[in-house]
Amino acid sequence: MSKALGTAVGRTSRRRLLRLAGGGITMAALGAGLTGCEDELATGGEGSTPPPRSASPEDGKAPEDGKAPAPLWTRSTSAQTYGDNDELVAVDGVVIASGDPLVAFDGASGEERWSLPDGAVPGAPLLLGDGTLYLESGQYDGSVAGYVPGSGKEAWRSRLGKEYRQPRPVAVDGEQVYVIAEILEADGSSHTNVIAALNSRTGKVAWKEQRDLGTQQNGVHAAVRDRYLVYTDFKNNLTVRDTATGKQVWTQKTTKTSYGPFVVHRDLVIVPQGQRLQAFALSDGSEKWSVRSEEFTAFREPSLVEDVLYIADSGRTLWAVEPGTGRKIWQSTELKDAGGQVPRQFVKAGGTLYGATDLDEQGGVHAFDAKAGGLRWTFNDRSGDHHAWLVATDGKRVFALHGKKLHALPA
Repeated sequence: MSKALGTAVGRTSRRRLLRLAGGGITMAALGAGLTGCEDELATGGEGSTPPPRSASPEDGKAPEDGKAPAPLWTRSTSAQTYGDNDELVAVDGVVIASGDPLVAFDGASGEERWSLPDGAVPGAPLLLGDGTLYLESGQYDGSVAGYVPGSGKEAWRSRLGKEYRQPRPVAVDGEQVYVIAEILEADGSSHTNVIAALNSRTGKVAWKEQRDLGTQQNGVHAAVRDRYLVYTDFKNNLTVRDTATGKQVWTQKTTKTSYGPFVVHRDLVIVPQGQRLQAFALSDGSEKWSVRSEEFTAFREPSLVEDVLYIADSGRTLWAVEPGTGRKIWQSTELKDAGGQVPRQFVKAGGTLYGATDLDEQGGVHAFDAKAGGLRWTFNDRSGDHHAWLVATDGKRVFALHGKKLHALPA
């Protein structure tokens, strides 16, 4: 069965605040001075994790429990991110963070491999599919381009058409790249948008379908599983389309607006909606299972890693869930006991689960025992940067992006 692939588009500072609010995080749960502006988030300060000790790349060993690792290397980047999971990728021996210029660093040494001026829109998703990195063009010329990740060489380019503006890739599979674009009116304005599929070999338009009036081209999260293209948006819509024709299979309103990623597993789409985590059948939208968090808490964004769904709630509880059934594998409350920030993105290397947090104070990258959820350590660079943390892994190293700083940690 093919791997589900997805990403997100539409990034603003207001969006991050909305996502936090939509996740049900209260002032107390945040544990930081949120005063209505992202730049005013409390950072650093008393109680933060101590700075890592200095180390050389030859250290190269995973740390003991309770001890944050020293970076193997740290580089300054051009990163312009907004906290979405797809803004940092590790592939083909390089690690890339969304920014202008788009720069790829060697995963082992941290040396620059290639740089691409105007390669991508700052903060844009980095879509990987069939050995190609797909990007919305940073030249703002209405094109979508594909590059070889290891070398940065252009391998593919496509244009939806002159009657469309700002085509934004939202998902990719082995056959097609899926984009959303504004439909231009005669006076140059736009009130509607279209979703389309571009052939990933030829760049030709396979199909295009106009979305309903009132929908937006921003704020869409999407994933592909076999014949189904699944996406959510700011208008509380959960929609599934046929990847071969673009025709809508079904759509329904969610009880809560989704401000972050969801999970697709086999024949299910799993969406956090406030206090409930719900799984729906891809074929018809019928509910298959539901999990509820504690009262006055809400689920954050889920991650599917090696057929286990990991998700935290605003009460600082970390869950490992069987995605096919909703059965709880384990719960960990160690972050609640330690007062640490809640992770919202997860990757796994070996027996360790790494979770990146939205906020910085007593946050950063948490390392958990993947079998039971025990907190092993927390890495924080003490920079005080207000940007969300992001993580990616190549299996040998864990890459942590925080603002303009990219760190390689031993896995």
